[in-house]
Amino acid sequence: MIYAIEPRPAPRMTRCDRWRKRPCVIKYFEFKDDCRRLNIKVDNYDHITFGIQIPKSFSRKKQKEMVGKPHQKRPDCDNLLKALLDSVYKEDSHIHALTINKVWSEHGYIEIRSNTNES
Repeated sequence: MIYAIEPRPAPRMTRCDRWRKRPCVIKYFEFKDDCRRLNIKVDNYDHITFGIQIPKSFSRKKQKEMVGKPHQKRPDCDNLLKALLDSVYKEDSHIHALTINKVWSEHGYIEIRSNTNES
């Protein structure tokens, strides 16, 4: 299943984020609301791909070259996964095996494929 939503990392929250709303915190909570609205589900053994949008500052040639290639910059996979699981589950301790990767894309997305072998 592919969800057309821009992946966001989980920010490091501080006590002052309760009254001083930093832009990264506002975007994170918007991301969580969007994930709940889209009813995203993650199960054990799923394969999750985060498509990170290519910056507009890249040349058109570089943008075309980068589509589908591994994204090796920030945000980290673990921060993206933490934000996703925190938005989908209140308690995510039952998740024990996932495969994750992140790639460059024209538009941000989250793809969740099931890897369970049902025989």
